[in-house]
Amino acid sequence: MKQDLTKTYKAYYTAPKEPAIAMMDTAHYISIAGQGDPSGPGFAASVTALYSTAYTIKFMCKEMGSDFTVPKLEGQWWYDEELYKGLGITDAPTKIPREEWSYRLLIRMPEQVTGEMIATAKDTALRKKGVELVKDVLPFTIEATKVVHMMHIGPFSTEPVSLQKMMALIEKEGLQRNGLHHEIYLSDMRKTEPAKLRTILREPMK
Repeated sequence: MKQDLTKTYKAYYTAPKEPAIAMMDTAHYISIAGQGDPSGPGFAASVTALYSTAYTIKFMCKEMGSDFTVPKLEGQWWYDEELYKGLGITDAPTKIPREEWSYRLLIRMPEQVTGEMIATAKDTALRKKGVELVKDVLPFTIEATKVVHMMHIGPFSTEPVSLQKMMALIEKEGLQRNGLHHEIYLSDMRKTEPAKLRTILREPMK
């Protein structure tokens, strides 16, 4: 029976339409890091390398009798906070050039996926598909943490509106940042109208 991670980790892949505090369990991923405009070729190449590895792992698991559905793309985002002092989560998206953003793209993996399997999948993807960038794909773990999160519906350009709401809750509760801005892309960006995009926004807190 094929495992659907969106059902196995239902709380992870859902968020309310208004900001809320939640606890997220430890999660394991494959990841690839980079920098630059997400509409540029470098970002697209990173996505291709990550998915090539993810589907190779999926087919390995299927042969082992533990098939799973490759889950949604995710991303952590950050910037040089020394260079852009004084900017917070609400104004950074509009005031920092897109090419200055760093990212770590993530795809969550089921518990049975090991580091050895990831290494084998990278070698296989490189040999069969010729995707050189799979060499940069690495295992990654996000430890259990408290978050403020919400469901953002609409284009990425309007995320600051949702981030302002989240910041209001963060300030009200006296929380402090404890990690990188995190997004989960529930919609297929290639096929979904911008107004209907669904993106979970998360800010790790303590």
